[in-house]
Amino acid sequence: MVPSAPVFNAFFATIFTWLMTLAGAGMVFLPFRADRKLLDASLGFAAGIMLAASFWSLLAPAIELSVSGGFAGWLPPAAGFLTGGLFLSFLDRLIPHLHPGCPPEYAEGFRTTWHRNRLLLLAVTIHNIPEGLAIGVAFAAASVEGVIAAPLALALGIGIQNLPEGAAVSLPLRGEGVSRERSFFYGQLSGAVEIVAAVLGALILSGSSFFMPAALGFAAGAMVFVVIEDIIPECQRGGNTDLATVSALLGFTLMMVLDVALG
Repeated sequence: MVPSAPVFNAFFATIFTWLMTLAGAGMVFLPFRADRKLLDASLGFAAGIMLAASFWSLLAPAIELSVSGGFAGWLPPAAGFLTGGLFLSFLDRLIPHLHPGCPPEYAEGFRTTWHRNRLLLLAVTIHNIPEGLAIGVAFAAASVEGVIAAPLALALGIGIQNLPEGAAVSLPLRGEGVSRERSFFYGQLSGAVEIVAAVLGALILSGSSFFMPAALGFAAGAMVFVVIEDIIPECQRGGNTDLATVSALLGFTLMMVLDVALG
């Protein structure tokens, strides 16, 4: 990988994150049922990874690029951050979806008669778009800065959290009576969505240094929206509050160490 090939880098980095999701989703074929504690710990860990990545992999570089570009260090990242959060909020209100483990009356978005599996699939799609987008934008920023370590650390961190995340998607589906094959398909698909979002993010922003600070902030805002809107409430719903919180702290620490040590 070289910094000057962001689309290529984003594609292969998200192939890695998808393979990690694939491995996690494959747990549905193991001979045990989904354990709520395991799922809550996995979601808490993912939340910690995403929060740390939002700052060290996205907002901190955005602030540095703003200053080096002659802007106020806070302005483009802050504008992008709020825009990213509002964009995800718009998608969340618009697209019909249902989170795993929730009854049909908890479906969000506009009302529809779509099958439950399609609604679950759309929830997974909304959840993973920001992660893929963050990787793509980070590699596009690396093409401007000429340093590729930070996006590699980001992809590694997201890949690690995708392992339990794949299980957190496929195991509840299996627990709801969906076949093992379909549960596995939907679980791995959460990682496949990241490939598309990453390539699009890198393709759109390649060589665009002017918009890069706001774009990094946009990806961070989208990630934080998903964490606060979906992941944290879901990992607390099962009553394993302490376990989920400690897992979030561990995920946050791991991503911080990866970014500071490798970036």
